[in-house]
Amino acid sequence: MKSIKVFAPATVANVVCGFDILGFAVNEPGDELEMEMIDTPGVNIISIEGDEGKLPLDPSKNTVSASIISLLKKLGREDVGFNLKLKKKMPMGSGLGSSSASAVAGLFAANELLGKPLSRLELLPFAMEGEALACGHGHADNVAPALFGGFTLIKSYDPLEVIQLPVPKLFCALLYPHVDVPTRDARQIIRSKVLLKDAVTQWGNIAGLVSSLYTHDYDLLGRCMKDVIIEPIRSILIPEFDNMKELAMGNGALGFGISGSGPTVFSLFKSKENARKSLEEMQAMLNKLGIDSNIYLSEINEKGPVIL
Repeated sequence: MKSIKVFAPATVANVVCGFDILGFAVNEPGDELEMEMIDTPGVNIISIEGDEGKLPLDPSKNTVSASIISLLKKLGREDVGFNLKLKKKMPMGSGLGSSSASAVAGLFAANELLGKPLSRLELLPFAMEGEALACGHGHADNVAPALFGGFTLIKSYDPLEVIQLPVPKLFCALLYPHVDVPTRDARQIIRSKVLLKDAVTQWGNIAGLVSSLYTHDYDLLGRCMKDVIIEPIRSILIPEFDNMKELAMGNGALGFGISGSGPTVFSLFKSKENARKSLEEMQAMLNKLGIDSNIYLSEINEKGPVIL
């Protein structure tokens, strides 16, 4: 096999209370990548669609190519090269793991064409390198669910340990308001110290949320989707956050929060119809305020990247 086309999913990181350690993948949106293996060494970006010219074509500066270059060096396969055509089918800077999807798509495709020398777990550090290039911090709560699918828990970073969690039947409603919330800025406003009582509350919510996934206890899941540390600060960067949350919860959402560093917000539902109604109402409210938005409705993606 000399060429391949793959899809890698968008992700929701943090999942309200699980800052930097929890995340899950969704079926829509995501990125598509066409890759051709060539005999000439080097990774070449032939084209990028859907980025409005914002992403660099320099292979050393682009998430998707830089991850592959690092992989080839590690494997001692710098004798081969790849031509890449990337289709960004998701908004960038949205909090949906755009850079993670690109890195995962590239690594998954390259690994397939090279005969699968590495497992998905072994590919994870390379994806984290790409994430660090894109946003300055190589956290895994986006790249791990994009690579493995489903819900993932980052148990530790040193050593890196990732746990795949059960996936109950859920519908994820995503709304991306067209406002700018850079990841670096969203991280800088977070407090460096927290009260012990807040930390204890947060630990309880994280533990309860993980337990709810194993037991499929939707009521428990809803009670645990609360953040007393990060969301109260970050939510001020997102227009109408409280009103959108009220609409979602009023339509039966189990929980509502910020996807990654925002500005995308997400909510989880048992009912697809309620999820769609919630999205339509939130989008209509923003439209009246002159704020455009994209909406997506998806089940949890359990496969991660796939060959198209």
